[in-house]
Amino acid sequence: MSGSLEIAVSEIFHSIQGESSFAGWPCAFIRLAGCGHGCRNCDTGYAEEGGVTMTVTEAVSRALSFGAPCIEVTGGEPLLQAGAYPLLEELCENCPQVLLETGGFLPVDQVDPRVRIILDIKPPSSGVSGANCIENLSLALESPHRFEFKFVLASREDYLWAKEFIFGNLLAGTCTILFGAVFGKLELQLLAGWILEDRLPVRMQLQLHKYIWKPDTRGV
Repeated sequence: MSGSLEIAVSEIFHSIQGESSFAGWPCAFIRLAGCGHGCRNCDTGYAEEGGVTMTVTEAVSRALSFGAPCIEVTGGEPLLQAGAYPLLEELCENCPQVLLETGGFLPVDQVDPRVRIILDIKPPSSGVSGANCIENLSLALESPHRFEFKFVLASREDYLWAKEFIFGNLLAGTCTILFGAVFGKLELQLLAGWILEDRLPVRMQLQLHKYIWKPDTRGV
């Protein structure tokens, strides 16, 4: 049975959702271990390796115990683990709102259609912008209500790149698009000013958890 499949879990915790269009809501998080893509701006490097082995059912039970209105599966890169797919399915059977945050390197076509997918598109400052899985864009255009595109920007160069990306790939005005700043590297007033000046159809976001707690606090 899929519920007995094992997954490597970095942490499971209850917090305030800090990003996405669900920002501000209480949310349970299942952070899967493993990644290896080497993004320069990664703020969860501790999830790259290790983790605790759990069954899918154990992880689901733990996440549900918080009674949160939504549950997010994140990483690391969660889709590196085959068990992520049955994990998402079982969560959908037990929670009305399930989110997946993925680095955008891997195809998401096998993800349960009930899941809200947050694709983290990597800009030039990440050092891995050439690894974004472009195949995901056509799927998003077919089902725009399922997708959110997140850009975490560190510079004016990143901003201009992201602006060209959303218009060049027909995402602007179609899908939910989130522009945020790498914490401590880009002034929020600058980013807000650029968005307003260019009249971009994007939602600016903060990483709320980094303002509520200390920026390097784990489990929030």
